[in-house]
Amino acid sequence: MNFDVQYISFFVIKDDGTGKAYRHFQTLDGYAYEGSSLEQFLGGEFARLAKRKVERNPQSEQVPTKIGRFITEPGCGLETNPNYNMFARLRAASNRDDFFKESDELARAYIQTSSVRTGALIIASAKLPQYFDEPFVFVMKCDFEPKIARITDESSLLHEVEMAVNAKNMKAIQYPYMPEAGMLEEWELKIHQPSHAKYFEDLLKFVEYEKSMPELLNHQVYNMVQQHIEETLVAQPELRETEERDLELWAASDKRELQEKWTPELVMEAANHLVDQQPDLGMAFKLDHLAVKGKLADYGRKVHFAKFGDQYVVLLSGSSLHFEKGVSPIELLQPEDLHSVLAKLEKLAAEGD
Repeated sequence: MNFDVQYISFFVIKDDGTGKAYRHFQTLDGYAYEGSSLEQFLGGEFARLAKRKVERNPQSEQVPTKIGRFITEPGCGLETNPNYNMFARLRAASNRDDFFKESDELARAYIQTSSVRTGALIIASAKLPQYFDEPFVFVMKCDFEPKIARITDESSLLHEVEMAVNAKNMKAIQYPYMPEAGMLEEWELKIHQPSHAKYFEDLLKFVEYEKSMPELLNHQVYNMVQQHIEETLVAQPELRETEERDLELWAASDKRELQEKWTPELVMEAANHLVDQQPDLGMAFKLDHLAVKGKLADYGRKVHFAKFGDQYVVLLSGSSLHFEKGVSPIELLQPEDLHSVLAKLEKLAAEGD
């Protein structure tokens, strides 16, 4: 995947004591870029960014690479989105001066964002002639890294530079998003930022990001409970109001506890609905200090919850049982009959243990 750079601008962001400021170092066209030190520094970064894997709905909320989509009012086109227009002007630049002008606007907007750090900001327009005539736009940010040593002469003397940059932890935006080679999504872009700071979200205020699987699951479960309340308590407005208030508190709480509201059959029906859409949905819970992880599809089949007096009981069933490394006497166990175990639990409950 060989990208041909059309234009590229290099800025340095510094802290002048009163706040962040930027300085333009150079803007090159494709001819000047070839063989330049900037080309040597970037190497194959364009291809690496384009090939970087990204999940449309990631398994966690904190991921370094994600897909963004331009926000517009219903019925309105992309040209009504300011962030899209910024990229469109960069793509449309037909000479070096025009590209510098648009890059300068982006750099000025970037230093106004929160959490911006000193470093190098590189903005490039690059074509992938194998597939497209229109260029991509890449926005790349490298933070300054102090105390990087480099060899400066034939005597191999080490010189400590106060500020240096490398591409190892580069943050980047690619527009448009290319889901597969030869396919473009003009409504979408891809961002990569290997840190928790929301550098690019602040710059791209009119872009929304795909929800993670936990967010989608939470949303669907919330809607299921809301629908159930509406259907079952339609003739009991006061109780319905109480249940809806409890639902809001439960959904917003970080402390997740068993609610004891739905029958096993109703829970099984809801779980099957979610598993049909996403077979690999996970399930994780803790019984006191014991942690269990599995799949939502295991509920009602290999994982069962029960009450024994005022104690919770979790039954796990399966055809094989394996242990982690490290010998323990439990591995020598000849399992008891389930009824014998239940009798022991009943005895322990009677003794108050």
